[in-house]
Amino acid sequence: MGIVRIVADSTCDLSAEQIEKHRITVLPLCIVMDGKSYYDGEDTTPQEIYAWADAHKTTPGTAAVTFEILEQRLTPFMEAGDDIVFIGISEDMSTTCNVVRMFAEEKEYKRLFVVNSMNLSSGIGLQVLKAAEMAENGASAEEIVETVEAARGRVRASFIVDTLTYLARGGRCSSVAAFLGNALKIHPMIAVRDGKMGVARKYRGNMHSSMERYMNDLREELANAETKRVFITYSIGNDELPVQARKFLEELGTFDEICETHAGGVISSHCGPSTIGILFYVKD
Repeated sequence: MGIVRIVADSTCDLSAEQIEKHRITVLPLCIVMDGKSYYDGEDTTPQEIYAWADAHKTTPGTAAVTFEILEQRLTPFMEAGDDIVFIGISEDMSTTCNVVRMFAEEKEYKRLFVVNSMNLSSGIGLQVLKAAEMAENGASAEEIVETVEAARGRVRASFIVDTLTYLARGGRCSSVAAFLGNALKIHPMIAVRDGKMGVARKYRGNMHSSMERYMNDLREELANAETKRVFITYSIGNDELPVQARKFLEELGTFDEICETHAGGVISSHCGPSTIGILFYVKD
């Protein structure tokens, strides 16, 4: 009899240590530059993505996980008769969940379960860790799916963005709005609600003062947070921001574990450098 395998896509933004500790299998999404496809987190880095984006004044294309990767990484589990629980990026943001479903149908494998996280970045990572810990404690695939899906609406995922340039390049705001916003030092708070990203608030000033207001705006929900863990997830660019976030969270004294992770290539390419977010579950 097989075991329960927990699988996620590369946008989950978990650390290498978390992935190894919990034996999580990661499926890379694709980043397309100059007509060539690169596997997120394996063939290219955020630094290379930013350099390409700045040189071409656009964002790279992104694409769902490929059948080739699914064949390589899931077929051994299928051959062993394992149950597979895949937790993927919101279906409103990517076709990845559907691609995995299609793969399971093509293989006629009934024990591959697909969970739409309705989230991104470590908003997915929180759900993946919940699933992995349940699997380690002997839960069945059905129990894991039921629990993760029941709790996914309690994930709070938001980020504050340093520059509007990358959002404009990706078509999420106009170039005029980006130019004016950057000139006025406006930093939007991007929040995930019902599987979609949207601007929740806008802060004006330098990034550190905007970060303070962003964190204070989270206080009410943080007061009702599950205490097990919280994520600080950030893209490269300003090493002082995660220090600022950690100090704030440590002073709250709410969480047993404060996890710091880097945003991967897909998230970084859309939001740009020095983006940072605080992500957690709220209580029932």
